[in-house]
Amino acid sequence: MDQAVIPFDWARMLLGDPPPAFLLEILFRTVLIYIYTFGLIRWIGGRSISQLSLVEFLLVIALGSAVGDSLFYPDVPLLHAMLVITIIVFINKGLDYLILWSDKAQKTIDGVPNWVVHAGRLNPDQTADRGIGKAEVMALLRIEGISNLGEVEDAFLEANGDLSVFRARQPIAGMPIVPPHEICPPPRFEPDSKEAKNASLLCCYDCGTLRSHTETACLHCKGEIWTDAKMPDSNLA
Repeated sequence: MDQAVIPFDWARMLLGDPPPAFLLEILFRTVLIYIYTFGLIRWIGGRSISQLSLVEFLLVIALGSAVGDSLFYPDVPLLHAMLVITIIVFINKGLDYLILWSDKAQKTIDGVPNWVVHAGRLNPDQTADRGIGKAEVMALLRIEGISNLGEVEDAFLEANGDLSVFRARQPIAGMPIVPPHEICPPPRFEPDSKEAKNASLLCCYDCGTLRSHTETACLHCKGEIWTDAKMPDSNLA
């Protein structure tokens, strides 16, 4: 039967069961594993440390566990830990070569960009594929200095999570996204409301598609709520 744990046993909490001299072994383990892992990471190359794709994310998790356990657990032999670290790095390096030589493998492993904005309107199907909503896309656009969807010709959510934004040469009227809708919600109109009939220009509240005539539902996303569309330079007016 395991020995009962004594609460606030400072010797156990600070030093644990191994003798105090094991602290010197921890020092040796840390230096050795650090140098060994550093050398392998350098060998992997810049791609794996310049971004954090799904493969690199798994690499960080796996290496973190293998490296961490070997530093201070006396029952983890160093050679075993180094073997695990080496296997993980070789798997990652193999995936790098596979991505380099096969476009199909690259798409399968890294993923493909999603076309989230086109001609001043959101593409809800594309954002749904990546599991993000309208608010998150708008936040990413604001980070890029966009204040109105009408400023954007195209925007792509890259496989690594970055947003690539291409501004329109001739901005059009669109949905203002500054200030954020969470802080200052824009007006929302039913299609047959008096406000909608009196508005000069409306866009779909869900995707930003301009209302061309008097349709009750958005032709792009089938949304039935509308809001004011403004030219980009009049967002804050």
